[in-house]
Amino acid sequence: MTSAQTLLLATLSLPAIGALFAAAMPARLDRLARVGGLLFAAATAGVVVALGVARTDTPGVRRIEPFAEVDLPWAPTLSLRFHIGVDGISYPLVALTALLTLLCCAYCLWRVPEPGRGRLLVSLLLVLQAGITGVFLALDLVLFFVFFEVVLLPMYAVIAVWGGADRRRAARKFVLYTLFGSVLLLIGVFVVVSSSGTGDLVALSDPAVRPMSAGMQLLAFVLLALAFAVKSPLWPLHTWLPAAHTEAPTVGSVILAGVLLKMGTYGLLRVAVGVAPDGAARCAPVLGILATAAIIAGGLICLAQTELKRLIAYSSVGHMGFVLLGVSTLTATGMQAALIGNIAHGIVTGLLFFVAGGIKDRTHTGDLDRLGGLRETAPALSGVLAFAAIASLGLPGLAGFWGEAFAVVAAFERGGPLWTALGAVAAAGAALAAAYFLRLLRRVTHGPATPLVAALALPLPAPLGGRAPLGPTGQPRADGPVAESGAGADGRDQVGAGNGVGGARLTAGELVAWGPLVVLTLAVGVAPVLVLEWSNAAVEALAGVFGR
Repeated sequence: MTSAQTLLLATLSLPAIGALFAAAMPARLDRLARVGGLLFAAATAGVVVALGVARTDTPGVRRIEPFAEVDLPWAPTLSLRFHIGVDGISYPLVALTALLTLLCCAYCLWRVPEPGRGRLLVSLLLVLQAGITGVFLALDLVLFFVFFEVVLLPMYAVIAVWGGADRRRAARKFVLYTLFGSVLLLIGVFVVVSSSGTGDLVALSDPAVRPMSAGMQLLAFVLLALAFAVKSPLWPLHTWLPAAHTEAPTVGSVILAGVLLKMGTYGLLRVAVGVAPDGAARCAPVLGILATAAIIAGGLICLAQTELKRLIAYSSVGHMGFVLLGVSTLTATGMQAALIGNIAHGIVTGLLFFVAGGIKDRTHTGDLDRLGGLRETAPALSGVLAFAAIASLGLPGLAGFWGEAFAVVAAFERGGPLWTALGAVAAAGAALAAAYFLRLLRRVTHGPATPLVAALALPLPAPLGGRAPLGPTGQPRADGPVAESGAGADGRDQVGAGNGVGGARLTAGELVAWGPLVVLTLAVGVAPVLVLEWSNAAVEALAGVFGR
């Protein structure tokens, strides 16, 4: 076995081992379990970096060409193989998954949501990492489906156990929608495997040997595209997302927005378009229209939101619309737009949810009517929120700009009245993003400080383990979401008292978790080649199937 193959297997196995380690630790060693989980997440991130260093490209091919690959018998009597690999399309998403999981595990050293049990939360985060990474690495359709389903129950548990007041309803809605998509995905996989005789994505994506007829490709693409549209999510199948984001704990929202949604857009590009290009070409106009509708609908809905995390959640519908518009053009420019849009959204929206969590920890509310004047009482927190917001609205020079710009350019490059109109409407949708984020900043950071925000400037009382969060009057709060707990100097989990954990200052955990995302937002914005260079050869090979 080569070193690249060893690294590839370690990318999957280390999170799984870390999850078992954290879950097996007794409750009295909860903090030690969280530290151990963090070390496994850090080791996985190191392995992913080493895997990228070992990359070699094979340009000029018209199929999936992994630079690291493992192909082993899995169920020989059923002709199933454990076939995984990584190429320029999947590697940036694998790296993003490793980074966000590492940051979330680090964040859990300082902050654990009620009802505590941080070791189990870290264990579930590592299970999610293993499942999501497996989706990005799988080169067999059946294996892809298995990994796609692995993430379902862990994310349900994260929302249902550590979420807000309405967490169970949000978790059930997440499961029901995801199961609906899973049924469609399973049927699509069955159609592809039964009609082609193989589930190997490398063989299925090779134009020289692709065995499916045009009619079967159309059927397969419709089933697969609908399944991935639920996960992305594409309007009008998006209604599970706001509730899940609003009720999920901070780290759950970061993983959900940062990488779990990318399973849908990645699956659409790698599986649906790669396996059934004829079906993709015939359905492209419909997909482009729905993507553009998602951009406009997401923007308009955001303008009406009055809750911080819910607004950020609906903004994801619009941002994913740009990603899907890029895929629907079936051009190299559009596919690059989708890939860099995925990465930028994961970085920037992950940062937004971290900041939103920090604000809710301090004020115990996300109601925009009860927030205001943050710039005067907590300038550092206000500054990070403003930075993330303007990055998300697509300001040139920051990460959010390139995916949206390339998607619009790709639509105009495709040509024709329909695509030109879609490009123009999508550009107007970008203006909507500027409107709702600037409205958000005006309400939260400017104006007179509300009582909750003004209380951030007050000294923090010493936190007591297990104590309920207190309101700005100093009395125990009976309403609103519970504060997230942190670890004090003695290592015990503690719940923020007074005006919330951290007060007006950024905590050490926030600096550790937010800092890398701020740096990457700037780096990708200034040098998009950091992402695009990875995928050039793979995108040219995929777009070459369509003569574009």
